[in-house]
Amino acid sequence: MADTPLAIGVDFGGTSVKFGVLYRSNIIDQAPPVSTPDFDGPDALIDAMLRVIEDLRERHPRIEAIGVGVPGFVHFEKGIVHNLTNVPGWVAIPLKKKLADATGLPVVVENDANCMAYAEWKRGAGRGLNHLVALTLGTGVGGGVVANGKMVRGAQFGAGEVGQMSIDWQGRRGAYGNLGALEDYTGNNEIAADARQVYLDAGIERHLAECTPAALAKSAMLGDEIALGIWDSIGAKLATAIMNCCWLLNPQAIIIGGGVAKAGDILFNPLTAHLYAQLSAPFKEHLMILPARFGNEAGMVGAAAMALEEAGVVLQP
Repeated sequence: MADTPLAIGVDFGGTSVKFGVLYRSNIIDQAPPVSTPDFDGPDALIDAMLRVIEDLRERHPRIEAIGVGVPGFVHFEKGIVHNLTNVPGWVAIPLKKKLADATGLPVVVENDANCMAYAEWKRGAGRGLNHLVALTLGTGVGGGVVANGKMVRGAQFGAGEVGQMSIDWQGRRGAYGNLGALEDYTGNNEIAADARQVYLDAGIERHLAECTPAALAKSAMLGDEIALGIWDSIGAKLATAIMNCCWLLNPQAIIIGGGVAKAGDILFNPLTAHLYAQLSAPFKEHLMILPARFGNEAGMVGAAAMALEEAGVVLQP
C-alpha cells in the first residue's frame, strides 16, 4: 500500500456531498459531509468541496486523482453537469474544469449510476466480465451498461437509464413525458404508495411507513401473503425492463444494488422466475442475476476508480 496511488471519491447526493479517500476499493479515510442546502448556488458549494479536498490531500499526499459521481445528466468527456436531481441551480456547470483548475489533478465527473456500474464491473460482482447491466434501486432507478468490455455512454452520454425504460406503453407519465417508466413503479416512494393501496383493497389500513421496501421485506419473511404478492409484482415489473435489456444487449450478468435489493431472495427469486420465463435458451442459460457487492459506497468506489484510470494509473487486481 505504501507506494499505491490514492484517489478521492466524491458522492454528490441530493442532501449532502460525501468524500472518501480510496485505496483500491477500500475507503481508508473520510471527511465530514457537506450539506448541499447550506449553499446558495454552485460556486459556493464548489468552494466548500475544494476546502474538503485540500484537507484530504494534506493528510494523504499520494492522492493522484479525483472522481465525482453526481445524480444527474453529465457530459462525461467535458465534465459538464447539465442538471442535478433535487439540487437547484446546477445547469451547465463545468465541474470537471473547476476542480481540475483548482487542484491540478485529473478529474472525472460521471453519473452516479454509471459510477456504481463501474465499481461493480472493476472491483465488485461483475469483475472479469465484459457484458453486464447494473441497476441501483432506491428513490429512483439508475442503471449502467458495460458491453464488449467498455462502458456504454451513448451519443450524449445518457445511455444506461434503465429506470426510464417503459414497462407499460399506456402507463404512468414520467418526469420526461415518457409513459410507464420503470422507476415510476419500483422507486421507494412508488412501492410504498402502491403497497398501501393493495393493503387497503384487502381491507387492511397501513401507514406509508409500514409499506416501505424494508418493512415489506420483513412482512414477507414473516409469511405475510399480501407482502409476498407485492414482492412478486415488483419482481415482475423489474423483470420486464431487464428482459428488454437482455434481448437488446445479451449481457453475461445483471447486477442489482440499492436499498430495494436488500430484500434479498424475497426480491431475487420472483424476479429471476419472471425474467427467465421471458427469455430463450441462448440468452438465459449463461445469464447471472447477482446482488451488488458494494452498498452506499459504490458511487465513491466507481468514481475513484474512473479517476485513477483517467490519470493513467493501472491497479493490479
